[in-house]
Amino acid sequence: MRQFITFAAVAMLAVAPVHAQETEEDGFSLMEEGARLLFEGLSREMEPALRDLMGLTEEIEPKLRQFAQEMGPALADIMGKIEDLSAYHAPEMLPNGDIIIRKKTPQEMLDEPEEGEEIEI
Repeated sequence: MRQFITFAAVAMLAVAPVHAQETEEDGFSLMEEGARLLFEGLSREMEPALRDLMGLTEEIEPKLRQFAQEMGPALADIMGKIEDLSAYHAPEMLPNGDIIIRKKTPQEMLDEPEEGEEIEI
């Protein structure tokens, strides 16, 4: 919700200078009024959903912290064994439900483009 409020505030500030310079000839007053109405409508429509989202994040946060505390050391250990993720293919799911991650062969590693090198499509 804070991000939405920040976005709305920045949008309103961007429109404010137009209001100060408006004249009947340039039509900015209609543009400014339209933008203001749009942002007001969006904020009214989004407010309940954003409130629910904030409640959900407050509920999930302790669970995510616990997960990170319990799984963090195990994930760090796995990453220490893997070393370089680019040396592996994307995970595959077998028909029996097993998930495997194949290591690339030395030839497959040589065939990969260097960083910054263009890939022909």
